[in-house]
Amino acid sequence: MMPIYCSKGHENANTNLYCQQCGEKLEQPVVKGVYPGLLLGDRYRIVRQLGQGGFGRSYLAEDSNRFNELCVLKEFAPQVQGTYALQKAVELFEREAGTLYKLQHPQIPKFRELFRAKIQDEGHLFLVQDYIEGETYRALLDGRKRQKQKFTEPEVKQLMLQLLPVLEYIHSLGVIHRDISPDNIILRNSDKLPVLIDFGGVKEVSANAESQFTQASPNVAPSYATRLGKIGYAPHEQMQVGLVYPHSDLYALAATVLVLLTGKEPQQLIDPNNMTWDWRREVNISPSFGMTLDKMLAHRPSDRYQNARKVFQILAGNTNPVIPVTQTPNYATIQNTVAVAPAATQPATIPATNRNQSSSSSGCLGRILTTGLLIALAIGIGLAISNSNLFKKSRKPPRPPVEQPTETIQPEPPISKLSPQELARKNALRDRRQALGIDYNFFLNLVNETFWQRNPSQRGKILSDEPKDEQLRTQWDRIASEWLDKLGFLSSESRRRLGSYTVNDRLQWKAEVNNKKLSSRALYDLTDGEFFSRFPEQQGKNFIDKPIGQVWQAIAFDKVNAIKYGNALQRIVFPQGEIGDRVSGTLKPGEGKAYIAGLAAGQIMNVKLQAESKVLFSVYPPTSEQPALLEDTTKRTWSGTLSQGGFYEFVVVSKAEKPVDYQITLTAETPPPPEPTPTSTPTEIPTPIPTETPTAEPTPTETNSLPPSETPITNP
Repeated sequence: MMPIYCSKGHENANTNLYCQQCGEKLEQPVVKGVYPGLLLGDRYRIVRQLGQGGFGRSYLAEDSNRFNELCVLKEFAPQVQGTYALQKAVELFEREAGTLYKLQHPQIPKFRELFRAKIQDEGHLFLVQDYIEGETYRALLDGRKRQKQKFTEPEVKQLMLQLLPVLEYIHSLGVIHRDISPDNIILRNSDKLPVLIDFGGVKEVSANAESQFTQASPNVAPSYATRLGKIGYAPHEQMQVGLVYPHSDLYALAATVLVLLTGKEPQQLIDPNNMTWDWRREVNISPSFGMTLDKMLAHRPSDRYQNARKVFQILAGNTNPVIPVTQTPNYATIQNTVAVAPAATQPATIPATNRNQSSSSSGCLGRILTTGLLIALAIGIGLAISNSNLFKKSRKPPRPPVEQPTETIQPEPPISKLSPQELARKNALRDRRQALGIDYNFFLNLVNETFWQRNPSQRGKILSDEPKDEQLRTQWDRIASEWLDKLGFLSSESRRRLGSYTVNDRLQWKAEVNNKKLSSRALYDLTDGEFFSRFPEQQGKNFIDKPIGQVWQAIAFDKVNAIKYGNALQRIVFPQGEIGDRVSGTLKPGEGKAYIAGLAAGQIMNVKLQAESKVLFSVYPPTSEQPALLEDTTKRTWSGTLSQGGFYEFVVVSKAEKPVDYQITLTAETPPPPEPTPTSTPTEIPTPIPTETPTAEPTPTETNSLPPSETPITNP
């Protein structure tokens, strides 16, 4: 059978659900799809899947026409519904191919071709481009954060000086990247230069067409406007109405730099009260560099630097520096592109003729509106996607800080239409969340998901501060309060980490409990017991990658600590000369406890649980390769001869609604040796066979876990 690979290239058997080296969830090959080993176009052999986005999957492949050189194939597989959304996705994919074909720069992956292929009578569209070997700046930042480090000012300045010429080049061709972030910049291994990848959101800007269009219809947004970008990295006019300009990429670059400097996402660096950047308390950099970043991040587009050359000049300390690009940019083109931008003189808004029209497609990323978001962020809450009805003539976006040589002008606070009672309620929610130490972004997503589940028609919309949404806002706040009540049982440390748990944490926990001679199966039993007791509606659902999945992992974090400190784990050691022992205790609702006992192969084990029916019982052998003897069952006994030696696990978890008592009785007896076969004419008394206990064999533990370091306990 063909192996499957994780995103890091680790090879696994195709029966594995998770990577055996890094723990990443594996994408299982589908019969009617692309899989490792498949030859496409009689040329490209698939090695493994690299990733998946909203418009398609990407694969690492070998080009047989170029001595099996590695390349990247992007498959058109949009996750959209509806004819309009599908047409838009096709447009974006083909636009990407056409744009990449024009781009010839050593710090941009080279486009090779666009081709169609049939796979089991189904048509597929693929784009082929160069493969860049290296790590993204997101991965580099994650590595530094694990070592309690961040990027330094000289490092990010160097990054900007190396990327600004790339932006100057693509802008000169009328191309805006639109999705600059740490995820889309790779530090190439070969020359340690940053490479700008993933032009899936590129947008060509034709100066003449734009000029003619705006002259003919000044109140109509461009028909080609497509709302792409990442929240926090893209400026408001891009997320609201899809308008992009060269300074849109400069905004995203500055946001990326602040993320690398602070280790925090943009939403954590924006003041929720006035929607302005508030990053100086997180990092100390030179005043001049700080002012440069502030100007790049100005709320009003006309207050930003209008082209990459100007930023390069300031950082390089030269009024006329030579920008190293492969092809000389057409500066007239880029200046014309900026000149025709309607945002050059005032903030972009939805034209008056369209202000009362709702979005016609819920499949697009959505328009994040300043008005509604200000309300949401003021209490650490909000909904992520827009409703164009929020744009009213009376609403003004907050003014950005004005760059001054000696002082910073504070932004004008927004005018709120909320009643004093509602503002007080929201402030109380904010204070409670902060007191619990819960991350704002995580809490926002968690409450939004519950709100949308109860109000499916509101998914993809943002609540305004108008009276018509007052009941919905009240419901949102009620849900937020409910979640704050529900999360109080977690430890302060596990709450603080909500929103940041990853598969790497689960791998670390697995190793930590393995060191205690306990398997991850037992850890997950304890975690599930607590989680499903508090959130029974999640039973049977795939929740680990949703906001509620972070709560499950927070519980697991606390359970690991309880195991390490002996509160949730106890070792059973038989008294000298005895063949068994009893343990007992009381379990609170959702609580569980694990026991381990070192036993030898060949022993006859008998275990019995005395407890009411709502206590589940599990018995696990020393290795995860062996099936459970009992698992999450109401069965109370197990007897049999042990096939292997090592640490056996006994886990009890309560599903009762009140405290319950339990008692476990465990015996393990070494059977007597077999009697010798008598002969017909014995001439002497047979020599007795020694009755010592057999030496236990070394036993492997579950995959990726540490083997037991102690000899299993045997009985006299």
